[in-house]
Parts: sequence; structure tokens; C-alpha cells
Amino acid sequence: MGRLVVSEFMSLDGVVEDPAGDWAGQFDQGPEAGEFKLFETMNSECQLYGRVTYEEFARSWPGEQGEFADKFNSLPKYVVSSTLRNPQWGNTTVLGGDLADQVSELKAAATGDIVVHGSATLVHALLDHGLVDELRLIVFPIVLGGGRKLFKTGAPVKLKLASATPVGPDGVLLLVYER
Repeated sequence: MGRLVVSEFMSLDGVVEDPAGDWAGQFDQGPEAGEFKLFETMNSECQLYGRVTYEEFARSWPGEQGEFADKFNSLPKYVVSSTLRNPQWGNTTVLGGDLADQVSELKAAATGDIVVHGSATLVHALLDHGLVDELRLIVFPIVLGGGRKLFKTGAPVKLKLASATPVGPDGVLLLVYER
């Protein structure tokens, strides 16, 4: 059975919205964060996205090259969407129907990590259904005060800290939590 892993860039106040828009780029993450993301990608079996994040990634990633990009682009991609009809990014399957059933089937068929990048709305639903096995958070020392949060108000989700690693000189933390 595969493991569902959520991988997010996050501010101290829990905002995950638009890290490429500028706020994450203000901090030196050192080589450790890049090495972690490379390891994560090389050890992924497939990727799971919400439609919005998928469409953002599909605009930029196909043109990238190199070891990371080659693996990232070649991985099977699954998109949870009721509106996406013709995905253009290679090796993509659209999942419709019941989210819990579809993702449970995906986990049952997988033998490795199913990684969710971004996709906050999808992550909310996955957490609500108890489908997330691990959270990998790269936390940046900035308080944004507004934006889409990783966690929403609802039932508590108890997690166990697996590791906490400072990366780079600017106070960025790599936190890994397990369910």
C-alpha cells in the first residue's frame, strides 16, 4: 500500500498560497532544501493534485529540464477535478467521483509515495477523510497575515513529529510529521 504525503511551502501563520509569488524566494534555504526536494521527487511513485495547482504546474514544468524536472515530468499525475477534461501535461489521469474512494484505491494500488504538492483545498479534504500519512512542511520565517491556509477549522488532526531540520541560514525549517 502506498503512502499519501503532503509536501508544502508554508509561512509561520500557515499560509501556503502562492509561495512562488515572492515570499518563499526571500529566504536562503541552503542546499539542504533542494536536496530534500530532489530526494522526495526521486522517491515518489506518483503525484496527486487539485485542479488549480495542476494547471499552474502544467504551465511551467513541461519546459523545465534536468534530473529533477525529468523525473517530476515523467511521474504519473492524478488530478482530482470535476471540470478538467483534457489534461495537457503528460502522463495525467483525472479522478472524478468520490474522493475518499478514488484516493483509497490509488493508495491500495501504489507501493511507494503518492506526493501532493500545494493543492490546499484537496489537502483539507484528504485530512478530513484521514487519508494523509505524512506532512512535509518547509516553513518560512514570515507572517503573511492573510491567504489560503494549510489547515482549516475542523476536527483536530493529531500528528507525530518525525523530524525537524533547520535548512539554510535564514531560519527556514523542514518539518516532517506522521499521522
